[in-house]
Amino acid sequence: MSDPGERLRSSLAADQSSASSYGMGDFDSPIAMEALRATRVLHAAHQEPFPAPGRIRVITIANQKGGVGKTTSTVNLGVALALYGLRTLVIDLDPQGNASTALGVEHTVGTASIYDALVGDSTLSEVVHPTTASPNLFCVPATIDLAGAEIELVSVVAREHRLRRAIESYVAALPQEKRPHYVLIDCPPSLGLLTLNALVAGDEVLIPIQCEYYALEGLGQLLNNIDLVRQHLNPGIAVRTILLTMYDGRTKLADQVADEVRNHFGDVVLEAVIPRNVRVSEAPGYGQSVLTYDPGSRGSTSYVEAARELAHRGVELKPLDAATGGPGATPVGALAFGETAEPFRTESSQ
Repeated sequence: MSDPGERLRSSLAADQSSASSYGMGDFDSPIAMEALRATRVLHAAHQEPFPAPGRIRVITIANQKGGVGKTTSTVNLGVALALYGLRTLVIDLDPQGNASTALGVEHTVGTASIYDALVGDSTLSEVVHPTTASPNLFCVPATIDLAGAEIELVSVVAREHRLRRAIESYVAALPQEKRPHYVLIDCPPSLGLLTLNALVAGDEVLIPIQCEYYALEGLGQLLNNIDLVRQHLNPGIAVRTILLTMYDGRTKLADQVADEVRNHFGDVVLEAVIPRNVRVSEAPGYGQSVLTYDPGSRGSTSYVEAARELAHRGVELKPLDAATGGPGATPVGALAFGETAEPFRTESSQ
């Protein structure tokens, strides 16, 4: 099924079917459907958890074009993974600090942040903050100090590897049962030294693509830069996921862009599509993700489905060879020796 609009309609039909199975009868009321979807998200701990990946997944979420849903996707995918049982760390690498805002994490000047780990002497464990969205979700915030980090890092030896080494040390210091299953890195809308650090740190890239023509124009440049990073700095990096965002089913353009992306990238593109939804835009204003702000909205359930698909794709991943990179592949990585991490369960879900 390649039509994003048809997939959204099928999802609504599945909600209708679920309503009957929950004893709600043949409801076709939008309010009833929204209540059902909200119940699913709010009671995620009582449902079957997402499967744990075959190794720790360090995912760099990048696109040099602004406004395509990088931060929104980072935050909501992170919350969805955490709510469904997977330990997740979100690293905010954008000086604007939008991911920190959406997760309700303090990021005013003076707050311990990713800047202190990249430029200063702090370890990542000293700048990690808990979030209120889930006990499974932690965040490394970004402050405005990060805006000067690219200049300060110019003279630093191995400046491109600062974030990678910070993640490796952080993972190594944690006991097995507390190591994250997912590390999501939110990049700034540029291809500077901060984004380069993120590409060197990760073992895979997730690219959010807005369903509009302009979003495709700079994609070639991003892919070329990823190829350069693979050749010279991180042999293990690869684009393994593309997420279509801001899909507007009322326009033919959205379908045309979605089809073009799917035809070119094939299975790399997630089946789940994120529709335009005002709740997604409103949520950060309340320091929340859309999953906690309005769990019954189409934006919320779409991100849950995208996270579910992302999680299932990670099950068959094997530990990377230590020579080909990725913090999860090194001897200090969470799953370096072929170990299997169990999904975190709350007491209520056991």
